[in-house]
Amino acid sequence: MYRTLNLRCIQRVLRPGRLYTTPASSTVKVLGTDYLTDSYTNITPTILSKLPLQLHRQPAHPLGTLRTLIESHFPSFSHLSSLSPIVTPYQNFDSLSFPADHPGRSVTDSYYINKDVMLRTHTSAHEVETFAKGETKWLLTADVYRRDEIDGSHYPVFHQMEGAKIFEAAPYAMREVEEDNERLSAHLKQSNIVIEDIPHLTPANPSQPSHNPQHSEAVALNLKLHLNSLLLELFGDAAGATKEDPLKVRWIEAYFPFTSPSYEVEVFFRGKWLEILGCGVVLQGTLDRANVPNKLGWAFGLGLERIAMILYSIPDIRLFWSSDKRFLSQFTPGRISTFKPYSKYPPCHKDVSFWLPSRPDGEAKMHDNDFCDLVRDVAGDLVEDVKVIDRFTHPKTKRDSLCYRINYRSMDRSLSNAEVNDIQDQVVSHLKDRFGVEIR
Repeated sequence: MYRTLNLRCIQRVLRPGRLYTTPASSTVKVLGTDYLTDSYTNITPTILSKLPLQLHRQPAHPLGTLRTLIESHFPSFSHLSSLSPIVTPYQNFDSLSFPADHPGRSVTDSYYINKDVMLRTHTSAHEVETFAKGETKWLLTADVYRRDEIDGSHYPVFHQMEGAKIFEAAPYAMREVEEDNERLSAHLKQSNIVIEDIPHLTPANPSQPSHNPQHSEAVALNLKLHLNSLLLELFGDAAGATKEDPLKVRWIEAYFPFTSPSYEVEVFFRGKWLEILGCGVVLQGTLDRANVPNKLGWAFGLGLERIAMILYSIPDIRLFWSSDKRFLSQFTPGRISTFKPYSKYPPCHKDVSFWLPSRPDGEAKMHDNDFCDLVRDVAGDLVEDVKVIDRFTHPKTKRDSLCYRINYRSMDRSLSNAEVNDIQDQVVSHLKDRFGVEIR
């Protein structure tokens, strides 16, 4: 979950209120196993339908090709891609030193099967267990799940790759790291790449107290060099990198709960800087929990969809889930190719306005992600985006009103107005039944 955290935006973690009602059934079946439900349960039928698909394991799919290309860059690493998405909140948050009030823990941000079991929100959820199994250098690719908005670049299911390598915290091991750094530096100096670097350690991005700062610097440099080499391989040819016009990469200080120092990496591609991944030196507490003390190492996490949309020129994240042959037939295993749009069907937007039910002070109200999940369950991938176009609080009654605009557009065919009206009627019906709203 290498996503920059603005500490000023941390809010109290919302616990489920009345809007999060326990499903009628007391159990829910997830990947063949029945789980008890409770007030945390917010996993939806749409999300349940995605769990078995594992796009990253389909060889001819763009995500499968990207995974194998990155794995080929790290041939000596273990390649893991079949871990279950069902984890505990301890695995997903606590084992990685997430603060107790981190917003990612909220039921508005994450999918819970019940209070004790959830869907992973990032591949980092498996760091401790993977290190504990004795893996010292590995890549782990998986589907991850987050409640999110609906638009062309966000989807509640996406795919990440986690990479990590650990070393003995001993002088002989650091000599090996330094030799590897010299080898990688020599390679990059001869390549068509310009790197805008930053100091490995700063007061705002420090070495961990238990680490030797020189060792931490050597490991941080090793991380940067490996990733610069990977980015050159992924983007160099696509960007047409030459000595006169090399690939440009820049490093930025960042904050993640489970690494220090931490960084983000951007690539200058097709005229603009694009954020590609986050990374850093693994927090010592993570290694201690894995029972591998006296070691230090690095880890990175990247989103496959983010990179694939750039490299393949795929304009809408929904396309990755398409079964249309006009999409799938464009790709061959092991090769990056430019996506050729086969159509652009007209949009059809519908608005829905409603009063939220009155709630006691302090009780959770409907979150935007609640509405987006409802729309996905009704309309699936026929919705291109959902936007709030009005929020209003009545000055006398203090009741809250919302208006959402739903933009319907299929990627595969034209939608009739009658078909969209029928879907919209179902959205409104579910909205009234599930949240008790009053349509305006």
